[in-house]
Amino acid sequence: MVDNNLLFQYLLRLGDDQQILSQRLSEWCGHAPTLEEDLALANIALDLLGQARSLYTYAGEVEGAGRDEDQLAFLRYENEYTNALIVERPNGDFAHTITRQLFYSVYMDLHWNALLSSKDETVRAIAAKAVKEVDYHVRHAAEWVIRLGQGTEESHQRMVEALEEFAIYTGELFEMDDLAQQMFKAGVGVDLTLLRPEWEQQIAAVLGEAGLRMPEVNWMQTGGRSGEHTEHLGHLLCELQYMQRAYPGMTW
Repeated sequence: MVDNNLLFQYLLRLGDDQQILSQRLSEWCGHAPTLEEDLALANIALDLLGQARSLYTYAGEVEGAGRDEDQLAFLRYENEYTNALIVERPNGDFAHTITRQLFYSVYMDLHWNALLSSKDETVRAIAAKAVKEVDYHVRHAAEWVIRLGQGTEESHQRMVEALEEFAIYTGELFEMDDLAQQMFKAGVGVDLTLLRPEWEQQIAAVLGEAGLRMPEVNWMQTGGRSGEHTEHLGHLLCELQYMQRAYPGMTW
């Protein structure tokens, strides 16, 4: 029997990752390098938002306190979010956004596929829909990494800088804290450490084709899973939550 409070926290964690990265990608709307890319990033952001809504809706049902997806998304404080730090990082230039997207999309592709075996029926259903979406996210990011890596001297150098920027945030994705361990033991979650070798292999393959390599990292940034965030999340939430906090209870 799964403890409802633990399941609630686990669903929020998954939802927060998707929600925050969706917000980041939506910032490219109207600013991407090409119209086609403007639409592509917006569609990926919508995919992530849809996943977040499903997870928040289920989390609200599990909590049983009357909170819906809007309240969980828009009316929590910064330290109540447990997203990984990598998704809250600023977009930077296009190379930075694409590097972050490759790292995260490959991770979630493996994660969602593993969750297809979850003992929780609703989690399995959410994962079954998500795997179809994230497959495109991986292809899209990989194609751009290769294009930029093999492109001009400037695009190659920007990719090198982006890899150095985001490599230190990847370790947190595979951490197995107490919540993750309990969800794995209950058969709801997965052992994230088992995903890492395949993640590293897939990332290395894409970077190799792009003429790039993963930087050597001696330490990893962490803290997001316990609500310890960078200053960037606070700024992001100011924009994300403004309407709900300025006009409480507003509906369309």
